[in-house]
Amino acid sequence: MSRTGGLFRSPVVPIALLIGIVALGLAIWTVTMPQHVPLASSVGGEFALVDQNGKAVTRADFAGKPMIVFFGYTHCPDVCPTTLSDLTQMLNAYGTSEPVSALFITVDPERDTPAVMKDYLSSFDSRISGLTGTPEAIRAVEKAYKVYAKKVPTKDGDYSMDHTAVVYVMDRDGRFVNALNLSQKPEAAAEEFRRDL
Repeated sequence: MSRTGGLFRSPVVPIALLIGIVALGLAIWTVTMPQHVPLASSVGGEFALVDQNGKAVTRADFAGKPMIVFFGYTHCPDVCPTTLSDLTQMLNAYGTSEPVSALFITVDPERDTPAVMKDYLSSFDSRISGLTGTPEAIRAVEKAYKVYAKKVPTKDGDYSMDHTAVVYVMDRDGRFVNALNLSQKPEAAAEEFRRDL
């Protein structure tokens, strides 16, 4: 008997093959089964803030409409204005036939008063509401949305803010659906937003 023939008659090889087949099957099942965002149920929640007009607002003020939520600050040199510009183009492509709320929530309440937010947002789509509040209220909404934000001192004695730059899509019931990709063409981003809802 050859060594090869003896090897295939050994009980170790069929067991190893069986384990391999089971592992492959589990891998295929894991990849093809419906996937869920693991933190979806824990992203978002109630908030009590102030809009750019000085009006107190809560999550209930936006109930029944899908929401796009982005955290940033008005002194941001690049990411925030670019994202808001991309969001404006996406909202234009989305149109006005279906209601939607877009929220720009500051991570810098120290400088971003309602008046500052109102002036800043005048360059973008009017459906984007600027929300600010006390540092405690801002920290609470950051925690609810799993947002990282940290003050970083600059050489001139001022500061910038490091922060999460995710564009959250929330459904009509306030549940997290997806992170919106605004790096694509506005029409494609608008279509993705529709599909997410």
